[in-house]
Amino acid sequence: MTEPRIPFLDLRAAHAELAQDIEGALRRVATSGWYILGPELEAFESEFARYLGVGHCVGVANGLDALYLSLRAMGLGPGDEVIVPSNTYIATWLAVTRTGAAVVPVEPDERTFNLDPARVEEAITSRTRVILPVHLYGQVADMEPLNRLARAHGLRVLEDAAQAHGAEHHGRRAGGLGDIAAWSFYPTKNLGALGDGGAVTTDDPELAQQVRLLRNYGSRSKYVNEMTGENSRLDEIQAAVLRVKLRHLDEWNQRRCAAAQRYQRWLGESVDTPFVPTGFDPVWHLYVIRVPNRDALLGDLAGAGIDALVHYPIPPHLQAAYVHLGYAPGAFPIAEAMARDVVSLPLSPHISGEQQERVARVVIGHAAALERR
Repeated sequence: MTEPRIPFLDLRAAHAELAQDIEGALRRVATSGWYILGPELEAFESEFARYLGVGHCVGVANGLDALYLSLRAMGLGPGDEVIVPSNTYIATWLAVTRTGAAVVPVEPDERTFNLDPARVEEAITSRTRVILPVHLYGQVADMEPLNRLARAHGLRVLEDAAQAHGAEHHGRRAGGLGDIAAWSFYPTKNLGALGDGGAVTTDDPELAQQVRLLRNYGSRSKYVNEMTGENSRLDEIQAAVLRVKLRHLDEWNQRRCAAAQRYQRWLGESVDTPFVPTGFDPVWHLYVIRVPNRDALLGDLAGAGIDALVHYPIPPHLQAAYVHLGYAPGAFPIAEAMARDVVSLPLSPHISGEQQERVARVVIGHAAALERR
């Protein structure tokens, strides 16, 4: 008898667990008659800021806008440079180039996949304005040396926290570790909405006020526009849903951590599993291994009824969108090697140990077959 397919992420199971509360929140918004910049958003902004331990949260339309508006709030524009990871989702780069500033890609630490502070120092120039680390796969970047570098050179630090809801670095949560942080609430995130959504968090009241102006046409008073702003607002429906899910975020992250620990235990002797430094507490947005002959493993997993993905198969510098920057293959060899080797295994708060055992058997079998060659 064919075993049931194992989804990469079961969003239906996630909704089913909270369905009554979510549907109640949707009804509350629908009957309120207030759908934009209302009490649900204000409540979510307050609750998320309190959860992170920061002074301010500003809801926006999506994660890309959160990054872009953060950069605009800091005054970024043509002639400026922003240090970005060479291995990240392209949104990190898009936000920078959308301001007119230039991206300066820097290679990662090969163990953590996150921005390497030593390489960042080498990349700082007189035009550098911002360091933009990404908390990739749900593990916080090495923020202490990055912040020291920023202070020494008079730079700002913008956290791309789109994958790190609840992640900690020496007991402090992502989102309050730099000058400002950008969040995505895309449905697959650890804290996901029922559509697009994003937020900016900061302890700086001036930056928060700038983002509030920018998200709403550059206006704080109707028909009075202080700057050329955007239309980028987290709507009441998504805010209400996120308020429900925020109450369960820590528990769901704990379930992700338990699942990741099972993979670590079962796969650690067979493949290159994620490295977590002391003092870092990831939330396992993704569980990413590195394997030779990656495509063969993907085929084995698919043949066994297991959905696996690749995050991300083409680094930003090799995308057609950035061909004008002139980077040839080999320009960033660490990012390119990761793009060739990485596989994201199914992991969610709703995956079972039995499902993980099936996944592990296929991965271990693939590794054993490579050894026999």
